[in-house]
Amino acid sequence: MFDSAILQVFYLGAAIFLLWLWVKDLRANQAGIPQHGALPGAWPASFRICLIGVIGAMVLLAFEVLGEYQLDLVDQQSEITLLFGFVSLGAAVIEEVIFRGYLVVSKRGKAFLVGSILFFSACFAVIHGHFWDWEEEFTWTFDNKAWFTTIFLFLNSVWFYVLRFLPANSRNSLLPCFIAHAVSNLGVFLVKAAQGYVIWP
Repeated sequence: MFDSAILQVFYLGAAIFLLWLWVKDLRANQAGIPQHGALPGAWPASFRICLIGVIGAMVLLAFEVLGEYQLDLVDQQSEITLLFGFVSLGAAVIEEVIFRGYLVVSKRGKAFLVGSILFFSACFAVIHGHFWDWEEEFTWTFDNKAWFTTIFLFLNSVWFYVLRFLPANSRNSLLPCFIAHAVSNLGVFLVKAAQGYVIWP
């Protein structure tokens, strides 16, 4: 998504700053002095719900990797740098606050909640840009790899939304979403490294 190392460092810095703000709001909520305009989902969550989130993310990743081998899509993987691996961890914060935090309709009943989850998960999947290429000029890429990866981005997004609104996550904390998303992205990085698609410094 970001070809420039400068943009990647800026994005990572923004993610760290946003996480710091979220933790600050979390501590204020725990102390009983919630801040006006606090970031969404700034509440603690149980170890159990976080573990469920990680297991679900790993199951999805396992099916994705298996599917890529079954459909002979592995050789169509894109190369990433070590820095981009860190950026992907930062994305677990920024994307969760934006999508699972703000881009959801949660107070108009179950139908609106489910509909918004599906709609914004589709948006989340599409904006990752697997349907187009800017390398030399703009071209559409509606090939099997693009569809396959976008479908799994959609499924991951739905899973992260489910984590936030599970009854067991009574405060709708974003913490399980952060952790599951980060573990998923780390898993993708490790798989790419094992396949030889990480460019080491």
